[in-house]
Amino acid sequence: MAAWAAGQPLPEALNAACESSAAAGVPPVPVRFVPQSALPAGEGYEAFIRRTACVPTRENLHDFFNGLVWLHQPALKARLNAWHALEPGAQRGPLRDALTLLDENGALLLDAPEALQQALRERDWERLFLDLRPLWRQARLLLLGHALMEKLLQPRKPLCAHLLLAEPLAPEALRHKPFQPLPVLGVPGWWPANEDAGFYADRRVFRPLRSAQTG
Repeated sequence: MAAWAAGQPLPEALNAACESSAAAGVPPVPVRFVPQSALPAGEGYEAFIRRTACVPTRENLHDFFNGLVWLHQPALKARLNAWHALEPGAQRGPLRDALTLLDENGALLLDAPEALQQALRERDWERLFLDLRPLWRQARLLLLGHALMEKLLQPRKPLCAHLLLAEPLAPEALRHKPFQPLPVLGVPGWWPANEDAGFYADRRVFRPLRSAQTG
């Protein structure tokens, strides 16, 4: 955002963007952004957001991208925040672990034909990215992880998202971490080098499904 780049504090710039979006008829963002110093010592980040509807925000790219996800996916971010309360206590359990993975490094694949989904589950990378390449035009890949977005500022072939093949599942399912690994630079149209079929021959990145993971 130009205002932040020009020196406006990031929370203020994000709040102004929320107000502009609301004025344009976009669904409102149910939180405001506040400086990181507003987070009381000893209170959990997600608990503070749930209690105050305020998001502690530092002056860095990591929190900038987090703010953008709130701007573009407000209902989803609010739902994920609410689910943290289903597993109370200071120590993370399986659900909060999964929610953190989704929030930091997650992605959703929407409207994907079943053939794409099956190839992803089987980690049949050549079929997924080469044989079925035209089917990617029917799917929508939605990045949610703000840490992943930050990493993509310096793209590296091994970068993988924790992918869900549908809208975020019910909390009970998320506890089992139903993620598929997705090397995001392999997605057609996301990186010029993947126009060459040899891009997918790197088994350090495009690893086959181990036999112990089948069945």
